[in-house]
Amino acid sequence: MAENQSVTEALLDAISIHVAFDGWSKDSFEAAVMDAGVDMADALAACPRGAYDLAIAYHKRGDQMMLARFKTEDLSDLRYSEKIAALVRFRIEAVGDKEAVRKASALFALPANAGDGAKLIWNTCDLIWNALGDTSDDVNWYTKRATLSGVYGSCVLFWLGDDSEGNADTWAFLDRRIENVMQIEKIKAGVRKNPLLTGLFAAPNWFLSQIKAPSSQRMQDVPGYWAADKKSHSE
Repeated sequence: MAENQSVTEALLDAISIHVAFDGWSKDSFEAAVMDAGVDMADALAACPRGAYDLAIAYHKRGDQMMLARFKTEDLSDLRYSEKIAALVRFRIEAVGDKEAVRKASALFALPANAGDGAKLIWNTCDLIWNALGDTSDDVNWYTKRATLSGVYGSCVLFWLGDDSEGNADTWAFLDRRIENVMQIEKIKAGVRKNPLLTGLFAAPNWFLSQIKAPSSQRMQDVPGYWAADKKSHSE
């Protein structure tokens, strides 16, 4: 696994110069394999779908760069909404090549790939909320990530067309989107405090209260679970 990861990293470093011209394509992948001096068999073992897997790895690399920066920045004086905006900004700034993101956006916009694209954005937003210590375990777990996914996705698209100095227009756009989200949260809080509206939404609220966040713990008593310190059932 570690070997495959090192091969993937080498290919990611090599493919960037080719993506600008050929996108996340077979030609780019083959050129990256040659430039990185990697055997094609090893390259395909690490990335069975070629450049497509590298595009996914490229996004995940950006996620890890965002988290690494978050650990080094002091955000203690920021409001919670400002911390969310800061992490979204860290994630966008983790990308050094707009063209690579532009090509990836086009790739994941294809109907066959849209599911993977949506999952990548969702996972990015999940990492952001987790980094900020989100402890929600009900329907809010889903709404927070869905809402932030919309904010993040719209900001990336805005950023791709932004030619302002230092991407100042993008950061202003981000602040406006975060402010919109906070206004929605204020409205929701107002509804919860209003006796009339609370009664009106009693049934829907009860239903929503039954929705729980995915468990972060593995279930050890179901088929398919394996642990290194346990003997196989087949022995």
